[in-house]
Amino acid sequence: MADRAIGVWLSITARARSEGTAVGVRHAVTASGEAIGAGAVLSMSTSGGSHEPVFATDPRSDELEDLQATLGQGPSADVIDGFGPVLEGELTSTQALERWPEFSPAATARGVAAIFAVPVGVGAARLGVLSLYRDWAGPLSTDQFNALLLYADAVLMLALDERGGLAPGAADLLGEGFTARRAEVHQAAGMASVQLGVSLTDALVAMRARAYAEGRTISQVAADVVARRLSFALAESSPPRWGAPIPDQPAASSGDPPAPENDQAEDEHREGGE
Repeated sequence: MADRAIGVWLSITARARSEGTAVGVRHAVTASGEAIGAGAVLSMSTSGGSHEPVFATDPRSDELEDLQATLGQGPSADVIDGFGPVLEGELTSTQALERWPEFSPAATARGVAAIFAVPVGVGAARLGVLSLYRDWAGPLSTDQFNALLLYADAVLMLALDERGGLAPGAADLLGEGFTARRAEVHQAAGMASVQLGVSLTDALVAMRARAYAEGRTISQVAADVVARRLSFALAESSPPRWGAPIPDQPAASSGDPPAPENDQAEDEHREGGE
């Protein structure tokens, strides 16, 4: 295991050296993907709840990780929810389809056959999740799995400085990719909760449902809400939508003509009485 750990760190430093930069979080994420032959994503969660991608080695992996955050389901979402490593070598299996009924088909439609997600953290304290998206099916070997755990440990060590806070490089990474996107989602949820008259949690559910129905991410829906291109408020002339009460129908006045079915019933009553 010691030799394997040395190999992991050598691959990370080699990646940084090839770029002529100091070793950072993204080098560990990139090296983990190269070791397994997969796209790699680091997602983080500041509250242990929903997660969002911070760094991805390719657009497809970034899109699918964001989709997991939107749907609230998938291997990475399970890890964030407190599961241990989630290793799915066959996304078209019955087990995977039952576990992630919306996410699995979306991932396979984009050419992903296997996903491996491991927590980044210590014990119950989760900083995030490291996920690998691979094009071909099949399990990880024991050596590959052990290496993936070591890469996750390396990500954690590079993300935290000796005082227990975020290292400067990790803070910059979060500032660019995570903080702004997360703040926008929370701002939009606050606006939607006021428009719908529901809690923040229910507003996030409504935003996720809207995003899924339109084939978009929750980040894109949030951007439209904040920019006031999209409102969850119910206009008086529009049909009822999720979270809004159905308007009461006015009662018929005594001078209104009877409904057609009442006419028919009255005719049948006359015929029966003749």
